[in-house]
Amino acid sequence: MKKQSLIFLFLLLTAGIYAQTDKEQLALNVSKAEEANQEKLKEYIWKRSSNVFIEDQLKLTTVTEFKFNADGKLETKTIDSKTTVKQKPGLRGAAQQNAAEDKAEYVQNALTLSLKYAFLSKGEFVDFFDKAAISQKDGMIEAVASNVHVKGDKLILRIDPNTNLVVYREFTSLLGTDLIDGKLNYDKFSNGTMHGTSTTLNLPVQKMRIDGLNQDYTIRVQ
Repeated sequence: MKKQSLIFLFLLLTAGIYAQTDKEQLALNVSKAEEANQEKLKEYIWKRSSNVFIEDQLKLTTVTEFKFNADGKLETKTIDSKTTVKQKPGLRGAAQQNAAEDKAEYVQNALTLSLKYAFLSKGEFVDFFDKAAISQKDGMIEAVASNVHVKGDKLILRIDPNTNLVVYREFTSLLGTDLIDGKLNYDKFSNGTMHGTSTTLNLPVQKMRIDGLNQDYTIRVQ
């Protein structure tokens, strides 16, 4: 009886070790695949059209250009901006402009935060998978973890087991004390490079929603 108990305990312990090893290997596989894919993305310049809705009414459309710089950092630059809000005259117009600038800064901070969930470093992948719950969903690997970038956040990754590339991301996070959430979808070019397609970012405190569409991917001219 004692021998059987020891065998059972050994099996439990080794199962835990194997599970941990599998998670570590998964983290390495995904980070390696994502790093290789990002190297391919560095060849591209692309644009994102973002529609900003306040209380479900379109208020602003911006076009942002994305590219990686020589140091491998993602750079963004707003190249167009159009609003549906009519400018008021005088002091009311000045107050309106100040309010618009405050909201624009809020939106920019939210977009910057969302990029942290869109691009994880190798070390961040390892930390994420170390505390993630792993399961299978619709033929994909699903990993869910909390406290990824800020305390109380949550990130969901769905990963293609054939390529180890992330095909979907979903997160909830905090911008200061404000709750925000986002969904990021991906697709492949014909050469196999995974790229972002559409995003949805909800900013409930500001009663905002930002619908983004990545487009006009072009190979950079050296």
